[in-house]
Amino acid sequence: MGTDNVTRVTSEPTKRPLAPLEVTNVVPRGLRVAAALAWRLAVVALALYGIMLVGGYFATVLVPVGIALLLAALMAPAVDKLVEWRVPKGLSAAIVLVGGLGVIGGLLTFVISEFSTGLPDLQRQVGQSLDTIENWLQQGPLHLRDEQIREFISNIIETIKTNQAAITSGALTTAVSIGEVLAGFILTLFILIFFLYDGEGIWTFLVRGVPSNVRERVDVAGRRSFSSLVSYVRATAAVAVVDAVGIGIGLAIVGVPLAVPLSALVFLGAFIPIIGAVIAGAVAVLVALVANGFVAALIVLAIVIAVMQLESHILQPWLLGRAVRLHPLAVVLAITVGLVAAGIPGALLAVPLLAVLNAGIRSLLSTRDRNTDADEVDVLDDAGSRPGFRAKE
Repeated sequence: MGTDNVTRVTSEPTKRPLAPLEVTNVVPRGLRVAAALAWRLAVVALALYGIMLVGGYFATVLVPVGIALLLAALMAPAVDKLVEWRVPKGLSAAIVLVGGLGVIGGLLTFVISEFSTGLPDLQRQVGQSLDTIENWLQQGPLHLRDEQIREFISNIIETIKTNQAAITSGALTTAVSIGEVLAGFILTLFILIFFLYDGEGIWTFLVRGVPSNVRERVDVAGRRSFSSLVSYVRATAAVAVVDAVGIGIGLAIVGVPLAVPLSALVFLGAFIPIIGAVIAGAVAVLVALVANGFVAALIVLAIVIAVMQLESHILQPWLLGRAVRLHPLAVVLAITVGLVAAGIPGALLAVPLLAVLNAGIRSLLSTRDRNTDADEVDVLDDAGSRPGFRAKE
């Protein structure tokens, strides 16, 4: 009997505690990877959105700083050259700054003078074009009567009178904007003076906030970034000059009035890659259409397209491609984001900012720059030119 009890007891299954259920065995690996990527992308997107909000709030300060940095990249090599010729740093900065302002002021004076001279001719040609359009409306396929044309003009005048308050408020807003532009210009000029005179000291002060174990690499990356910005500004200025001269000669040959002011507009628009050239070219075609007729507008359109093809297939790959090493899609997306975030100033500063970040990140990730001294970067950068901020002797 005892044997039977032992046998019965040992034959019963032993109850063991259940192992804890592991989440990794339940959730598929693809879903786990997607979730990990999703929350990281959400954090990055939130951080970028926060940066855009802060940048928009301080745009009154950040935009002048960005424009001053672009101008410093354009003028700093000249200041460095004068310093090499043993001209004092302060005097070198003053000479370059006054010379640059003199060139800009002379160009603006010339453009305004040409605009004032060509305005009567434009008014006369516009009047002739309006008469031609009126004759076409009456004698063309539409066969409109004088009463219908007068009624259409009266409706336009009545619409203007009805929206007079909105137009007046728009004019006041424009006046306020002009005041903000003047204040921004003064702030930009003030910042530019210090960038040209003590850019090295400002950069050294900023680098001191970086941990000492990576300070040298950050210094090298910053200098390469500024060197890339110098190359970008030089290349963009060269492309802008070619665009302005090419389209200006074409406008003068066709006989379009205000050829010089339109060329200046093309020059300024070229500093906003792709979009600026398109807008400036469209304005030139529109002026040719209103002042000289449909055939002249087609000729100007062909000239603008030819110059843009020269820019996109030869100048930009050769100059901008070597200077900033950015893909055209990255340029277009950067301009679009800058335009949405900060309007025209954002579109102007988006590509230079992308070029600076691209050069800086490349330098930080490059194994070649780990043992590179800042003085070596001062001597020669990737593009073969001297950067703007030089290492102190």
